[in-house]
Amino acid sequence: MKVTKILRSNFFAFLICAIFSLIGCGQAVKKVEQITSTDKEHIVVGANRTEKYLPQLKGKNIGIVANNTSVIFKDYEGREPYIHLVDSLLSLNINIVKVFAPEHGFRGKADAGEVIVDSRDAKTNLPVVSLYGSNVKPTAEQLRGIDAVMFDIQDVGVRFYTYLSTMHYIMEACAENGIPVIVLDRPNPNGHYIDGPVVEKGYESFVGLHPVPIVYGMTIGEYAKMINGEKWLHEGLQCDLTVIPLVGYTYNSSYSLPLRPSPNLPNDKAINLYASLCLFEGTNVSCGRGTERQFQIFGSPYLLGDTYDFTFVPKPNFGSKTPKYMNEECFGLDLTKTENLDRLNFTWLLEAYNGTNPKDKFFNNNKHFDRLAGTPKLKEQIIQGKSIEEIRATWNKGLEEFKNIRDKYLMYQ
Repeated sequence: MKVTKILRSNFFAFLICAIFSLIGCGQAVKKVEQITSTDKEHIVVGANRTEKYLPQLKGKNIGIVANNTSVIFKDYEGREPYIHLVDSLLSLNINIVKVFAPEHGFRGKADAGEVIVDSRDAKTNLPVVSLYGSNVKPTAEQLRGIDAVMFDIQDVGVRFYTYLSTMHYIMEACAENGIPVIVLDRPNPNGHYIDGPVVEKGYESFVGLHPVPIVYGMTIGEYAKMINGEKWLHEGLQCDLTVIPLVGYTYNSSYSLPLRPSPNLPNDKAINLYASLCLFEGTNVSCGRGTERQFQIFGSPYLLGDTYDFTFVPKPNFGSKTPKYMNEECFGLDLTKTENLDRLNFTWLLEAYNGTNPKDKFFNNNKHFDRLAGTPKLKEQIIQGKSIEEIRATWNKGLEEFKNIRDKYLMYQ
């Protein structure tokens, strides 16, 4: 393929320029990006469109919010990530002065919920500030001397994925300190549908800060525009926001993530099932953490074995050092052969509740289920024995109101 040959040729030229910092390096990068940014047959992520954001970074002190998914791609056939955004920018003499790390850390290796501490990146020696745990929002001191902040993290299109909250607090801190924010957009692998209850007032948390449904059908760049436009930051603040858009993307685009976006989402099937299964995290049911099929199976020792004949035993592994029910046999379902969903599946949740003995052990006592749902009503409805249709009917008003808000910020009509 002619374009691929050109890309490979320019890729090697780029590497030579980056290594030796030759004068013509910027021109070589620009030439590659002119090809990729106009290739309408492929989705081009914001990070690859360097010609759109490099001029805004030259001569400035840059902070960057990034993790293992923050990469510039080599090509669009193999979809191989060839260089981390931070490494790329440093090679182009962009003065990155600080990295801000979300849940799972800068290199994306920490367990869900694991405390991330401030540190230095072993590869670049850049200071890394944790934005997960006690410090979810950068302080004025942590932002001192920074001229602009870049945000580039792969989202999965599900409200309780905590990178949305990290982006909110970055935007809020930058608005308070007069610092521009540049969001490099990436596709939403669950962008083809909208579903679930909307977060109610009083039930906002780090797994749901905004009045949006569980699945919202927007890219992370569009979501940033919505946060800003709806004045959801503290006291209605708005930040100086730039979104570097995608090329070739639509909401029905099939997008297979080349890197796992977090340790317990290993493949496309897990990413698609995540929205339906994550509510189990607020119950006594395991979502497969501690196996190699995270968010593709579920089960617990409390489910009746005569109904659920699939079993698994969680063990410590990458992404879960101490999984729920470690070394215990769990009864449940294997969903790896399930067709991809275009709506939330609540059948599994209701059937698991009805199949649990005793039922009063199903929901955790820490209110996590209500935070994930964004409302106390869903748990009440399940306990009352409401049908899926009855439960869904109570979401309609909130979903319609959200869709009217969402329409104002769509970039890929």
